[in-house]
Amino acid sequence: MEYSYLVLSPWQVVLAALLIAVNGAISAGLQLKMERTLAVAAVRTILQLLLIGMVLEWVFRVERAWVVLALLSIMTLVAGYTAVQRTPRRYPGIWWNALLSIWASSWFVTAYAMMVVLSGVDRWYQPQYAVPLMGMILGNTMNGVSLGQSALIEALLSQRERVETLLALGASRWEAASGPVRHAVRTGMIPLVNMMMVVGLVNLPGLMTGQILSGTRPIEAVKYQIVIMFLVASSAALGTVGVVLLAYLRLFSRDHQFLVGRLEHPAPPRQTSGSR
Repeated sequence: MEYSYLVLSPWQVVLAALLIAVNGAISAGLQLKMERTLAVAAVRTILQLLLIGMVLEWVFRVERAWVVLALLSIMTLVAGYTAVQRTPRRYPGIWWNALLSIWASSWFVTAYAMMVVLSGVDRWYQPQYAVPLMGMILGNTMNGVSLGQSALIEALLSQRERVETLLALGASRWEAASGPVRHAVRTGMIPLVNMMMVVGLVNLPGLMTGQILSGTRPIEAVKYQIVIMFLVASSAALGTVGVVLLAYLRLFSRDHQFLVGRLEHPAPPRQTSGSR
């Protein structure tokens, strides 16, 4: 069987974009007041994807190591910033913790993928593989980091009396915080574990679907998807553990004191385009 794919015309893309009107109708019918937000989100989706498409066309054509590394660095910085923006409470150093955790875990896993798993590629920085891999790894790592640090902060605040009592009775900072730390790491890893449980049965991931639509044999698309699932799972786990442990070190002093004052004030509320 010969595999091929349909080249989409601009009009076909427009026809798909019209479906966002369904969301607008639901918002108007239920008086959710999200019409403006949905419109802005739709326009941003189109512009951002067209922009990255043009950038990738240029990156693929130039194919220089420094260009690929610069693009991956920008993607990593955006992921670190976004991870903190999703965290309702902040503490001093949270930006550096999130960025360091995402950078270390995602770059390590991507390097392993390019140099070990995909050792047959022509160059270790080949953008056809490096950029999409990093994008998928970063997205899942960012979610794990965001969930993990939020869960740690909320667990420490909800269990403040228990933690401080343990410290007052002579427990070390690790003995007092180990429960919230484990809970936070588990929280950051649960979404990916759940997805791995049903992948292929309930959920057909985007990479696999895209490859099949572009003409790749299904079994080849499946093999790539298996590789991706394990890459993103390991990076998300490493990033979550990293950010949780870094937060733990910032929130507990070497004298085994819980620096709860750093968590007393929530982050400023985020303004949305649809706010009145």
